[in-house]
Amino acid sequence: KLVKAGQDPAQLKRLKKLQRAQDAENSFEAVTREWHGKRLDTWSKNYGVEVLHRMETDVFPHIGFRPVGQITPPELLQVIKKIENRGALEAARRTLQLCGQVFKYAIPHGLAERNSAADLSGALTPRKITHFAALDSKELPAFIKALESNEARLYASTRRAVKLLMLTFVRTSELIGASWDEFDFENKQWNIPAERMKMRQPHIVPLSDQVIALLEEQKELTGRWKWVFPNQVRPIKCMSNNTILKALERMGYKGRMTGHGFRALAMSTIKESLGYRHEVVDRQLAHAQRNGVDAAYDRAKFLEDRHKMMQEWANYLDGIASEGKAVWARFGGIR
Repeated sequence: KLVKAGQDPAQLKRLKKLQRAQDAENSFEAVTREWHGKRLDTWSKNYGVEVLHRMETDVFPHIGFRPVGQITPPELLQVIKKIENRGALEAARRTLQLCGQVFKYAIPHGLAERNSAADLSGALTPRKITHFAALDSKELPAFIKALESNEARLYASTRRAVKLLMLTFVRTSELIGASWDEFDFENKQWNIPAERMKMRQPHIVPLSDQVIALLEEQKELTGRWKWVFPNQVRPIKCMSNNTILKALERMGYKGRMTGHGFRALAMSTIKESLGYRHEVVDRQLAHAQRNGVDAAYDRAKFLEDRHKMMQEWANYLDGIASEGKAVWARFGGIR
C-alpha cells in the first residue's frame, strides 16, 4: 500500500525510529533529569534528593515518557490531582511548581512552546495556611520551669538542644546538623555554611556567654564526634528532627510549641521586651533579603547589634530562670 502510494516503507520505518529516539531524548523525564543536574550545585544535597524522589514517585510514572512539548495542561492536572486525592495538598502544590520549572527550562531550549503548569494554580484545592505553634512570651516562665525540673526525663543532650534553640532561635535543622568545626569559640560566633541554610547564604550566629557554657558542657559529652548533637543510637549521624518535637510533647506542649516556634517567640519578645528594631531581629533570623545590596548592608551594619542583642536575650531568659530558682549560669544540675 505504501509503495502504491508512492512512499518508501524502509524510509518511513527509519523516520519513525528517529522520531521515537527524539521523543525519548525530549521526554519529560529526560528533560527533568537534565534540568535537575544543572541545578544541583545551587541546592543542598538533601533538597536535590528530595526533588528527584518527588518526580520519580509522582510524575514520571504518568507522563515521564511523553515528549515535554506535547504535555497539555489537562494532562498535567490529572497527575497533580492524583497527589491531591491522597490528601497531600502541599506536596501537590510543590510538585506543580517543580513541573513549572522544568517547562521553563524546556522552552528556551526549543523543547516546548508553553508552560503547561502556569495556568493550573487556580485548579488546585486551596490549602489551609497554618503557622508553627509557638508560645506567648507570658508562657516562658512556665516553660523554662518545666525544662529545668525535667519531669519529662529528657536526656541531657536533648535538654541542651532545646535550650540552644531558645537561646539562638535558629531553625531546628540548622541546630541538629551543626558540627563542631562551625563554632569559633574565640570570637564567640557560630558560622553556618550556605549549604545548610534555607536561603543558601552563610549565616553568623553570635554566641552569648550562656550558649558558650552549654556548648562546652556538650563538647565534654560529644566532642569526639563530628556532630554537636549526634544520634543517640548511631552517633555517626546527627540527632533526628523528631527528637525536639517529641521532647516538647513529653513536656506537655504538644500542639502548643514546636522547634520552629522559638523563632516566632524570640522575634516578638525581643522587639517588645528588649526594644530592638525589627531589622536587627529579622537579620538574625536569616530571612531572605530583598536584594543583594540589602543583604550586604545588613551583614555589615547589624552584626555588632546582633552580638549585643543575643547576650541581652540570654540574660533576659536567665532572669526568668532565676525567678524560678534555676539560674542558667550554673548548669551543674544537668546530668
